[in-house]
Order: sequence, then C-alpha cells, then structure tokens
Amino acid sequence: MPENVVAILPEFWLALGQTALMLAIGLAAALVIGGPLGVLLFLLGPGQSLAHRGAHALLGWVINTVRSFPFIILLVALVPFTRTIAGSSIGPVAAAVPLSFAAIPYFARLVEQSLRDVPRGVIEAAHAMGASELQIVWRVLVLEGRSGLVLALTVLAISFLSYSAVAGVVGGGGIGDLAIRYGYYRFQTDVMVFTVAVLVVLVQLIQFAGSTLARRIDKR
Repeated sequence: MPENVVAILPEFWLALGQTALMLAIGLAAALVIGGPLGVLLFLLGPGQSLAHRGAHALLGWVINTVRSFPFIILLVALVPFTRTIAGSSIGPVAAAVPLSFAAIPYFARLVEQSLRDVPRGVIEAAHAMGASELQIVWRVLVLEGRSGLVLALTVLAISFLSYSAVAGVVGGGGIGDLAIRYGYYRFQTDVMVFTVAVLVVLVQLIQFAGSTLARRIDKR
C-alpha cells in the first residue's frame, strides 16, 4: 500500500464514518418525509382514489423545482438554514441538512414511479372490499410495490453517496473532503485513487445488497 495512503488511514476511518452518518441522515429523511410524499403524489394522480389535478400539479411542481437545483448550489444556498438547524455550516451533520433537502423530493418521485407498477386491479379490489385509504397504502401499495421501493432506495443511496462526496468541497467532511484535502490540494494522486476505489466498492456493495433484498421479497 502506498506510503501516503498508509499515513492517512486514521483520518480515512473517521471520514468513512462521517460519510456513513451523512448518508444515514439523508436516507432517514427521505424515508420519513419523501416516502409519504411520494405516496400522496401517487394518490393525487389521475385515476387514483384522491385524484385532484390542481393539488397533484402543485405538489409535482414543488418537487421538480427542488430537484432542479444542482446539489452544490443547494448546498451553498441553504447555509443560513443549515446554521440554524445544525449550529454550524461545516461538518457531516451540517452537510446532512442539504443532503436531506435533496433526498426528499428525489425519493418522492422514485416512490411514485414504483407505485405505478402496482396492478390497478389489486387496488380496485381492495376498494371493493371496503378497505380504507390507510389500509390500501400499507397492505396494497407498499406490500405489492415493496421490491420496487427497495430498488428505489438503493438508487437513492448510490446517488447520495456521490452527493456526500461533493459536500467535502465546502468542508462537509467525509471521503470527499479527504480526497480534496490530500488528493487535490497536496497533489497526492495515490490518495485520490484510493478514495475513488473505496467509493466504487461502496457503490457495488450497496447495489448488491439492494438487488438481493429486492429479489428475495419480490413475490410476483
């Protein structure tokens, strides 16, 4: 192992933990807020039980507007809000704030698309049997679409692993910050290659875990 890589190993393990923290907070926000938002967006769509053209268009517009911001711009634009929430604009917890903002609408769209794969007949049958909206959401939509939802979460996790690396540009910590400080500013190419290789391995592991879980719970 190159000498420069060996020298930064203690910092690397800290950076890996920071990346995991940022990713965990962002994914948790996506699940807790973005998931229900995606379900609502689906139910407000044409032909669904809560169909409402105006509300669907408005909600879709808000989601698309937030998604249209490049992450680096969102990161900078939310600095005042981040300071209010996290007490600082640097560090992994601070970086998790804009990550969460970006993850919520992203996951909401993925959830909506996944639920569209649920057979319309199954939903209509549940309505015919007198199921409430909440029962249809949990026992029909989520249950029937669980494989697609797991894959959607996998896509989100991989995308936001890259976003967490971008957060290193403004002192967010994590693997990206390590790569910039040593690989870019100090011209240690071996450190840069090492951090990229770690990110590649992490992406492969996340994709493998997500695909395996989705395949096992897919009962179709």
